[in-house]
Amino acid sequence: MQRTDHVLRSQSIGSQKTLSSFHFGTPGARPKVYIQASLHAEELPGMLAAYHLRRLLEQADAQGQIQGEVILVPMANPIGLAQRVDHKPMGRFDLNTSENFNRHFPDLCAAVLPLVEGKLGSDAAANVAAIRQAMAAHLQAWQPDTELASQRKYLVSQAFDADVVLDLHCDCEAVMHLYTETPCWPAMEPLARLLGAQAVLLAKNSGGLSFDESMSGPWWQLADKLGNAFPIPQGCASTTVELRGEGDVSHAFGKADASAIFGYLQHLGAVAGEPPALPELACAATPLAGAQFVKSPVPGLLVFAAKPGDRLALGELVAEIIDPVSGNVHALRAEVPGVVYARTTERYATPGDDLANIAGSVPFRTGNLLGA
Repeated sequence: MQRTDHVLRSQSIGSQKTLSSFHFGTPGARPKVYIQASLHAEELPGMLAAYHLRRLLEQADAQGQIQGEVILVPMANPIGLAQRVDHKPMGRFDLNTSENFNRHFPDLCAAVLPLVEGKLGSDAAANVAAIRQAMAAHLQAWQPDTELASQRKYLVSQAFDADVVLDLHCDCEAVMHLYTETPCWPAMEPLARLLGAQAVLLAKNSGGLSFDESMSGPWWQLADKLGNAFPIPQGCASTTVELRGEGDVSHAFGKADASAIFGYLQHLGAVAGEPPALPELACAATPLAGAQFVKSPVPGLLVFAAKPGDRLALGELVAEIIDPVSGNVHALRAEVPGVVYARTTERYATPGDDLANIAGSVPFRTGNLLGA
């Protein structure tokens, strides 16, 4: 195992932040798997899972069982981790730019398209190598002008040539669920089984250039643009793993999640050993465009009738918003049948707030499919 510490560009005199990554196996060995945690810095279950996963990887490394290359970044956002306002963590948005830490990653398809002109042919493996080479050249030329941009560059530079990318997050209050691009689902299905995911949300380009889609998206996008002329496989499969809710930080969860991810690494062949048997899927994958984002139309006290993991029928009560002054009660109901996979921790709602998410099976939403 090798540890690398990377100092970010300073945003202020006398202040610097460091990103640390842990490298297992031989650089360049396949499969390469990149795993990071807590890009939204107040989302801590992934950080604990990474802590326990590191121990498993160190044991495997000591026994010579790392067959591929595994990079682990247990704390992917030192900028956000340092942000607090009025004693509350502020790790989702950069206070300097107001940008979501998990948006605005580079559009690598647009960047490499002109760089691979004349370099692709009939050999799919050679095309993958040429595309990765073009990505590397683009990233090497990128000169970040802010601390946030330097953080993004480091994360992408570690992950862009990985076969598999796992971005560990969590929601406010939630059951285990995954977001992944539709072309990545076959590669991610074993992980969903091992983690016991109760919802899997699929999309092609959900909007906002999140980290995971910035890694996997270029491959199917290049295939859509050039695939009739040249074979371009899905060179990277990525997913955002939502490890339940913000309060679900326990060694029991952390060890179980680390064990599931380690088992997935064995299934991929990145780590030697007999992989665990795959359990039945706990859910069917559904389109992200079919998910209902239950929003508040009025202000008031929020009282939930449904909790994460509940399966609701069409029209079933999700929550009530109560105005204690007028006495009015506004009922919010399921507009799609499906599982409640996440809900807010807030109990006072204002108009437009996202209150809960329900995984429906029929797509109806368009445009940017992600929340803020």
